[in-house]
Amino acid sequence: MSQKFQARRDAFREMHRSGCFVIPNPWDAGSAKYLATLGFKALATTSGGYAWSQGRADGAVPRELVLQYLRTIVDATELPVNADFEAGYAATPEGVAESVRMAVETGVAGLSIEDSTHDEKKPLRDIDDAVKRMRAARAAIDEGRTRTLLVGRAENFIANRPDLDDTIKRLKAYSEAGADCLYAPGIMTREQITAVVAAVAPKPVNHLIFGESPFTMADVEAMGVRRVSVGGALARCAWAGFIRASRTLAKDGRFDGFAGAASGKELNEAFRADR
Repeated sequence: MSQKFQARRDAFREMHRSGCFVIPNPWDAGSAKYLATLGFKALATTSGGYAWSQGRADGAVPRELVLQYLRTIVDATELPVNADFEAGYAATPEGVAESVRMAVETGVAGLSIEDSTHDEKKPLRDIDDAVKRMRAARAAIDEGRTRTLLVGRAENFIANRPDLDDTIKRLKAYSEAGADCLYAPGIMTREQITAVVAAVAPKPVNHLIFGESPFTMADVEAMGVRRVSVGGALARCAWAGFIRASRTLAKDGRFDGFAGAASGKELNEAFRADR
């Protein structure tokens, strides 16, 4: 594996040792490059943001396209990239291991494996099955000796199973199975966040803020959170502007939906080849 990718992975691991940092989620090369100009230390992919850019629903993108997306974001900047790798794009632990090996080859510095099924009748995997899949991901990373960060995700709160005790039980099991960082998307209250942080300590916790929040980065750092991601929120903001302007044009024949648009000059400056 390229030395530059290993340097990014080492830097990414170091970021998780202290303090709190935010990893915004670009959906294409342009959004990744722009975020890099703002001084962020790392980036994370977004399954939803990428899916929408391809005219697909979140969770409906095949593995080959996701791997292509990972390469695009990794190659766009010099920043470490954490991959939203959903459930590993495989039905079995062996398949998860194969997918993880492919993801690592793209140069990502970290990747997450979640326990959701996208089945409304049974939205979460049995914990034993989820643990086997996490162990398979850990083994696939270790055999490559890349030190790629493994994130274990308990999806209870975004899978309509908002059970904090079960969430914590799952996160602790994923930690024991080899996850380096733990993540429970959908928890929102101070009590929930601090309970998760305490339960998996000393391992770092990723917190998702996917909309307006009463908390600041300083607030979540004080709760013990090590990193913050925003999922598809930035992509949804971009889509909101596009939808508003295009609907105004289509329905009313007006152009005032373009008010507040970014200037072409500013964008060209951000993407200058000599930056």
